[in-house]
Amino acid sequence: SMTTEVTWLTQEGYDRLVDELADREGPRRQEIVTRISLARDEGDLKENGGYHAAKEEQGKNEARIRVLKHLLEHAQIGAPDAAQDEVSPGKVVTVRFPSFDEEEIFLLGSREEAVHTSIEVYSPTSPLGAAVLGKRVGDTASYALANGKEMLVEVVKVEAYVHE
Repeated sequence: SMTTEVTWLTQEGYDRLVDELADREGPRRQEIVTRISLARDEGDLKENGGYHAAKEEQGKNEARIRVLKHLLEHAQIGAPDAAQDEVSPGKVVTVRFPSFDEEEIFLLGSREEAVHTSIEVYSPTSPLGAAVLGKRVGDTASYALANGKEMLVEVVKVEAYVHE
């Protein structure tokens, strides 16, 4: 059986998804159904752009509902138990790329959080996220870039995420 990975969400992130699900299962679903039936009443469906647009939106809405239900079913709120200086979901991580002597700051978390924060978000399954997951301040890790080259990265700082 496929093990489902837990999605760690901030409380705000979780609440937003709950609200979105309620909207999509309620008012938005109803509005689309109404539009479909109104368009259907106009007759010839082959030539009926409004009908096809509404049907397509219905498909997208139902697909998003399934995604949201799955996410919320497997979501945990907050952050997993981890040492203060350990990279884990819900932490803001500063990393340094020694080969460029450049730093990057990102939130390790669900892509669902990315819409609502100005900070870069990497999921724990992304190449960089996976490389630093579980590492502590001062640790280095490497991961493969798209071109196959290895990139070395050093964990400089780990902080709890504070909602802006």
